[in-house]
Amino acid sequence: MRIRTIMAVAGAAGLFLTGTANAYPIKDPVLTKNALYGTGRLAASKCAEPPIRNNDRTLAKRYIAAVTNCLNASWGAHFKAAKLPFGKPRLRIVDKVPAGYCDSDVSKDPSQAYYCSASRTMMIQIGKDWLTSADDLWLLHVTGMLYGAHLAHLTGIEKAFQKAPYANKNEMNEQIRRLNLQGDCLGGVFVRSVWSSFGGKSTEWNELLRTLRDNGDVKGQDRTFGKGTSRAAWTKLGYTTGDPASCNTWAATPARVS
Repeated sequence: MRIRTIMAVAGAAGLFLTGTANAYPIKDPVLTKNALYGTGRLAASKCAEPPIRNNDRTLAKRYIAAVTNCLNASWGAHFKAAKLPFGKPRLRIVDKVPAGYCDSDVSKDPSQAYYCSASRTMMIQIGKDWLTSADDLWLLHVTGMLYGAHLAHLTGIEKAFQKAPYANKNEMNEQIRRLNLQGDCLGGVFVRSVWSSFGGKSTEWNELLRTLRDNGDVKGQDRTFGKGTSRAAWTKLGYTTGDPASCNTWAATPARVS
């Protein structure tokens, strides 16, 4: 299955150019030693998986809304136990993302998702490609990854990312990849926490990894999401450990965030 999606933290243009290289190693402890990494494994959640069906937009919307509610409960309890400040994001499921949404260059892809830190909003556009071959695990991961951007905002990671200096466009794109791949990893952490209650199967998991491998950066375009193999690797790592500590992309070598 070939599905192309755009998931970005709006406002990346706020990064600033400097003459000092900073792509690796990243030195800001808010990024490399964030409190999120010391919170331990995300506890298993008993969330009922809602039904989904091909070409049924209403069910797809209900599915994403239900997953978001589960994310709120799961990460909310996790942050409370770790004594970290928490707040729920807004969720907007739309037929079309408004042009210039949150200062982003909105994609022309039929399905896409954005997180806007300014309004703490998860904006998801459900297109025909996500409906024709409705994939519950794909929607689960998409929503979980987008929520990872919200966690980055809550923990100061996104703010520190915006301030991180870089020497050129390649370094800038590498830092954006670190942020987006961290979202993939945190999405994997969440999938692990609900895997049992959702009745997940190994065949479905393998299909998700194949889909991610097919949805890396597109040749000729800015490399801001990572290669498909990188996306699959970080998602698998988050799922395998179930621990946000494994999602520290900021301390990873450039090869691991390629």
